[in-house]
Amino acid sequence: MIDFMTVQTDWSWLANPSGLFLMAFLAASLLPFGSEWLLVLLISQGGDPLSLGTIATTGNVLGSCLNYALGLWAAQWVRRNQPSRGWQTAHSWFGKYGVWSLLFSWLPVVGDPLTLVAGLLRANPFLFLLLVTIGKGARYALVIAGTQAF
Repeated sequence: MIDFMTVQTDWSWLANPSGLFLMAFLAASLLPFGSEWLLVLLISQGGDPLSLGTIATTGNVLGSCLNYALGLWAAQWVRRNQPSRGWQTAHSWFGKYGVWSLLFSWLPVVGDPLTLVAGLLRANPFLFLLLVTIGKGARYALVIAGTQAF
């Protein structure tokens, strides 16, 4: 039988590279999770910063790809229920300015919804992947650099 009190209070199962991947993936979703604390913990326990940063970045980017895919799926519904003029204006705005805002997909609160909007507006998937990877990779690199400074 599962002891739910132990499961709820024992988070040691998360303190490994697989747990970091999972937390980074969930942190990129629209759910309120964070993964930087676990990256810092694993590095402070002697983990390799480069491999842990790569794992965290990969999980976070894949979570953003899920948001993008959800946006693509939701776009069908939005197109059927949106006036075409408003849709065209939003698409034009994102095409001009918005796609570069994906470099800021690492920001708390606004970053993850940006990746959903990119899917809604059918941003170029290759440019999406490049910009999100740069932004999220840079964030984890800064966390690692800050960890190494102490």
